[in-house]
Amino acid sequence: MPATYELLCLENPLLDIQAQGDEALLEKYGLKPNDAILAEEKHMGLYEELMEGHDAKLLAGGAAQNTARGAQYLLPPDSVIFIGCVGKDKYAEILLEANKKAGLKVNYRYDDKQPTGRCGIVITGHNRSMCTDLAAANCYKIEHLKENWELVEQSKAYYVGGYHLTVSVEATMALAKEAAKENKPFCLSLSAPFIPQFFKDPLDQTAPYWDYVIGNETEATSYADSHDLKTHDIPAIAKHLANLPKENGKRKRIAIVTQGTDPTIIAVQGESDVNTFPVHSIDKKEIVDTTGAGDAFAGGFFAGVAKGEKLETCVDMGQWLAALSLRELGPS
Repeated sequence: MPATYELLCLENPLLDIQAQGDEALLEKYGLKPNDAILAEEKHMGLYEELMEGHDAKLLAGGAAQNTARGAQYLLPPDSVIFIGCVGKDKYAEILLEANKKAGLKVNYRYDDKQPTGRCGIVITGHNRSMCTDLAAANCYKIEHLKENWELVEQSKAYYVGGYHLTVSVEATMALAKEAAKENKPFCLSLSAPFIPQFFKDPLDQTAPYWDYVIGNETEATSYADSHDLKTHDIPAIAKHLANLPKENGKRKRIAIVTQGTDPTIIAVQGESDVNTFPVHSIDKKEIVDTTGAGDAFAGGFFAGVAKGEKLETCVDMGQWLAALSLRELGPS
């Protein structure tokens, strides 16, 4: 079957409810200034409070959906498709509208009972604290993927956000195994420190299938801690990730660790030297919002992978898109 899509992305479509906050607001809900967590009962008041008292902006979010929009921005029209689960409500309409504007194709599963998932984002200075109520996003079913399997067959590469390991390991593994079978690139994002920490087993189940694994420095150190690597040295962690046992021997695994304004570290399976790429410098005054900058980097990088660009070019595309994203509000 001829490939129609350069990239298929699977994860949690969320509506971002984003607002400026302060120490008091963070403290009230027990949030760290720079973190990503799943909401508990005590956090449920946050969303209304952001909407009513903090003049929140409603933006299309969900890490892999941001990455999908970013990749689509750099690729020809209709190159990327995103899959996830939403509710039958006005929030899903906002997501559809934003994706349509970006030229991103989506195939949502609609859940009858749960509303569209939402992510409360509290901005303090250059920090952002994210608190996610998955709701419908948590109701994604492998059956939906099987019903739409032709989209999987029509895609040249797969990108799954690690957040999806809290939702459907089955769907993630189905893509991983298909990638190995058909020698297509399978890319996984570590997503957040709590994934290697609390979802270690499902993460490790996907590991043999990673052709690319991407994360930031806090996610990498969280992985190191949960896997008892006894180091916080980023190049050492990247090398460990790159050299884990691998299913598809036709591709060398590439591990990518971003570090905000510090250089991006990349390790390639079987290579003793680790690559270091300084980031595109951006004036602090130009930074509007750091939300989704990592997603944007992934979008640019994997657009490069889809185009068959060499590693340096992929990194350059990722950094260019991340710098662009930093100058905009939300993960645009």
